Amino acid sequence: MRIVLIGHESDRAGLRALLAGRGIEIIAEALTLSEGRAMASEADALIIANPQVEAAAEQLTPRELEVLELLAEGLSNSAIATRLSISEHTVKFHVSSICGKLGADNRTDAVRRGVRLGLITL
Repeated sequence: MRIVLIGHESDRAGLRALLAGRGIEIIAEALTLSEGRAMASEADALIIANPQVEAAAEQLTPRELEVLELLAEGLSNSAIATRLSISEHTVKFHVSSICGKLGADNRTDAVRRGVRLGLITL
């Protein structure tokens, strides 16, 4: 995935660190959204650096990231439980925790926010 990072330098630096090693290529950086849009012809996404959301995303555990990836695949709680060899109750707990940490209203919103943060790709 090729992205353009948008925001203040210090905020972008935090997001760069968060995205390191996740297979995401930062092709440009900009201070404002309008500058970012001008640079986005070759990008798959524009990512706005938001330190509050980044801090929440950094708190996701490796298991929560696995669950978020499987949510992005459209799997049900039951299917996620089977895939990860955990109970459906544990999946529900992880989904709730993910939503809380990302400030998401539901599992679809969690996936959307995960994609925007570069935590997962579709």
